[in-house]
Parts: sequence; C-alpha cells; structure tokens
Amino acid sequence: MSDPRPLLRKRGPLLLTALLLCALPFYLDAFWLRIGLFSMAAAIGAVGLGLLSGSAGQLSLGHAFFLAVGAYGYVWLAGEPGPGLSPALALVLAVLLAGAAGGLFSPVAGRVKGIYLGVATLALVFLGHHVLLTADSVTGGFNGRSVPPLELGGFAFAEDGPELTVLGVPFGAEERLWYLGLALFAVTWFTARGLLRGRPGRALVALRDSETAACVMGVHVARYRSAAFVVSSMYAGLAGVLLALSFRRVVPDYFSLALSVDYLAMIVIGGLGSVAGATAGAVFVTALPLLMTRYADQLPLVAAPGSGDGSIGPTEASRYLYGAAIVVILLYAPDGLHGLASRTRARLRRRPSATRPPGTGPVTAANPATPATSDTTARAKEHTP
Repeated sequence: MSDPRPLLRKRGPLLLTALLLCALPFYLDAFWLRIGLFSMAAAIGAVGLGLLSGSAGQLSLGHAFFLAVGAYGYVWLAGEPGPGLSPALALVLAVLLAGAAGGLFSPVAGRVKGIYLGVATLALVFLGHHVLLTADSVTGGFNGRSVPPLELGGFAFAEDGPELTVLGVPFGAEERLWYLGLALFAVTWFTARGLLRGRPGRALVALRDSETAACVMGVHVARYRSAAFVVSSMYAGLAGVLLALSFRRVVPDYFSLALSVDYLAMIVIGGLGSVAGATAGAVFVTALPLLMTRYADQLPLVAAPGSGDGSIGPTEASRYLYGAAIVVILLYAPDGLHGLASRTRARLRRRPSATRPPGTGPVTAANPATPATSDTTARAKEHTP
C-alpha cells in the first residue's frame, strides 16, 4: 500500500487554502468580500495576460479592450435591449466573443512582436473606448448599462433573489458571487497550470526564449503566437464578465489605458510566466487602492476622496506605491513575488549541518567525531641519531 503522506504534504496546503476561502463569507462583511471579488476577477485577467506576455513573450497593452468585450458582451446578450438570452448562456457566449475578438487580431499578433505589438494593441484600447461611447443602443453610451444578474437553475446571484440563510448567516449578492468567483477562478487556475505544464506551455516558453530554436524544434511560430493571444483574450473576457457582475453597472471610462497598465503591473510584480505570481500581483494591485480609500483618514499625506484640498488621493497614492514596488521588484527580484517566495521556501528547507570533514558519517558512539589513529596510519619519518 502506498504511503499517502507525500500526497497530503503536496495537496494539503491547497486544500486548506480552498477550505479557508470557502469559509470567509461566514465571517467577513460586504466590504472585504467585495475586495475579494474584484481581486478574483483581476486574477483571472492577469493569468491570461501572464500566458501571453510572461510565457509567450508578447507585449500587450490592449487587455482592457478584451475585458470590455466580455463585460459588455454579457450585458447585451442577457439584457434589454439585446437578445435577452439566459444569463448562463450569455456568460459562455461573452467569453467566446472575447476569444473571437482576439482571433480577429491574431494575424497581427502572429507576425508582429515586441514593442510593435504593444503599439498595435494600444490602438485597440482607444478604438474600443470610442465604440463604447458612440454605440448607445448596445453600450448605453457614457452612462453605461446596468448588469443583469446571473441565474443558474433558478438560483440568482443578486440581492433581489430568493432570501437565503446559511448557518444563520444571510447570504446577499456578495456572498453568493463569492462562490461563483471562486469557481471561475479555480477553472482558470487549473486550466492555465495544465496548459503551462503541457506541450503548448513548453512551446510558448521555447518561443519566448529563442524564436530560432523554437523553429528548429518544430514550433509553428505564428500559430502559437495567435493561439496564445486568443486564449489570453478569453481569460480577459471571463474576467470582464465577473467584473460586470461585481460592479452591477458597466461604464466605458473603466476600460481605459490605465486598466491595461494595471494588468501589466500585476504580472510584473507577481512574476512573469507564473499563475501563482499573477494571482498575487492581482490581489496586491487591486486591493491596495480600495484599502487606501477606506483608511484614507488614518494615513499620512493621503486625503479622503472628494476632499478637494489638493492633497494626494488614495487612487493616486496607490499608483505611486505599486509603481515604486515595480522598481524594487525589477532591481532586487526580477522574477517577482513568486520567485521571491520560492527562494524563501528553499532557504527555510535548508538545515544547517554540523561542521565535520567531508565523507564522515554522523557523530555516534560507533563513529566518534575524532577517529582514533590506527597502527597503519602513516607517521613522520624519525631522524637517525
């Protein structure tokens, strides 16, 4: 019978983390749950951008465009005016719509790389923002549109759904959406890790390290670049749907260039090419401005929102802080928070061993620290008187 302890040591932390996350809605109020929801949505989008920029080595500044496609696609498909589809079907179709948008741009992504691709994707953000402002019948224009609540099997992830109480705790919209966000993030986590550990992930890493070497190994460069862009767009579309459900209203100004820069900051701070690193960076960049907004009156040099006294607001202060974090990461930990955590774990696992000559075993009664000199040991030659 195999020993289950190695499996428990490997899977135990993951199971404990999952149980802790499932128990949080019973103890946290709506503000902290809202931070968690926004962080999970950002983590889904950051994982997709990490696949594109961290693993495939493709710079993209248009991630906000694909989030907008997912968010507005869900709102239009499930709402009125619109087809009025079931919200679950609208969610799936919105993700596919974001993937289709990435597919339309994939010929450019397959042939252009580096800063040139970054400039090309930058045009998507401005084009998308213009369309969101002018297509009033679909997007609602400057004022945006309210988001239809998601329903699965008659269960509504909204306040106006049937009253629900679990173990004496009333479950409102945040509590219900929390478990939806956990499920979507779990799907993102395992699919992205499986993709990176499989043949496509190895091909993307080879393509990032050396395009010539990847071609020699049989990697179709344009095809894999295009596929990475489509998959990243689908993750962004899923993140946009979860963001729309969490905000309950979508407006064009949210999906601006600043949002794309935020996502780049997430993967740089967390660590390029790492699913766990992208998640950590997303939590840091998303939670920091929300926490600073709540505790602005207790922080030095930070003014409360709407004070108008010319001081630094919490949003600007948070951008300065994670901008400084990017500089520190690039100087002292280029592989991000994930690499820093890996090196810390490796140092903690090392046990300082006692200093003894190499090749000697442990100090015991049968094997003393100073071995006795045998008769066959070579002695110094004596001088003849």
